Amino acid sequence: MEKQQLDFLNKLIKTPSPSGDELIIQKEWMAYVDPFVEKIETDYSGSAIGILNPTAAFKVMLAGHCDEIAFMVTHIDDNGLIYVTKSGGINPKLALGMRVRVLGKEVLKGLVGVKAEHQGGAKGEVKVEDLYIDCGACSKEEIEGIVRVGDYIIYDMDMDLLMNKRIVGRGLDNRTGAFIVAEVLRRLSKEKLSVGVYGVSTVNEETNMGGAYFAASHIEPSMGIACDVTFATDYPGLDPKKDGDVQLGKGPVLSKGAPINFKINKLLEEAARKCDLALQYEVTPRTTGTDADKIRFSGKGVPVALVSLPLRYMHSPSEVVSLEDMNSEIDLLVQFIKDLNGEEQLKPLE
Repeated sequence: MEKQQLDFLNKLIKTPSPSGDELIIQKEWMAYVDPFVEKIETDYSGSAIGILNPTAAFKVMLAGHCDEIAFMVTHIDDNGLIYVTKSGGINPKLALGMRVRVLGKEVLKGLVGVKAEHQGGAKGEVKVEDLYIDCGACSKEEIEGIVRVGDYIIYDMDMDLLMNKRIVGRGLDNRTGAFIVAEVLRRLSKEKLSVGVYGVSTVNEETNMGGAYFAASHIEPSMGIACDVTFATDYPGLDPKKDGDVQLGKGPVLSKGAPINFKINKLLEEAARKCDLALQYEVTPRTTGTDADKIRFSGKGVPVALVSLPLRYMHSPSEVVSLEDMNSEIDLLVQFIKDLNGEEQLKPLE
């Protein structure tokens, strides 16, 4: 990955994007894709759409959500301590002792309070209502002009490079997907395409997936591909027989199951063979738990596929992915779309 692309990825990860307040990151995303797309559109949910070849009848929608899990302020007590609820699937137990950023009128640094081990430490189940944020304030009056009920709070964890071209950071689920969609648009902008490409940085996936539904309803795509993350199972405590066998560094993951159009998967596998790329697989028998589900049920129904990036420690303050897997996914999607002629028949019985 070139420095310019890595810098953009780092910028996305540093930018706060709690589910429900993605305005700042969407402006960053649009500024990046604007020089090489033919058109940018937005919608009422806040999703951003970069378009190539907009006059083509056959439309491919790529969706990567930009929002991250977060906390929301529910109460400030007389001592200036902040109490919270969840915005997305955040694990309260992992929050204990973590540093955070409170996104109020100004950004305040804080931490999630935790009882010292000498005083008994945390016991049993930790619920979100047990958590409180300490910003150093001494009273409610000192902080309530800066922080209000409904403000968001995110972990104060940005991107770092690890060994073997792996990165760690907050909210790689799924700024990596929004990044991949942007990079596919950039690469395809240099190609002569037979189809229209609608790359979408979607919002609200972690809370209600409304962004994907709004975007798909507006675009009316001929096919949709969600670019998300999936659970890597290559670390202690997991059982491949039950949890599947997905490893970092072994390539992107295709989903199989009732929501997935098998003809799209076949085309993706052909593109992988052309590029000599390894693929991994996961099963989603009922739903995918991603934007693909909402895209699928938009309009008259949209054939969908899910291409995922293996990720360790999902919904923790420090998630891990492989840059090599990201590059492979970008290569796969670029080849896949270049090969489309716009006459693909995706009905299973035809």
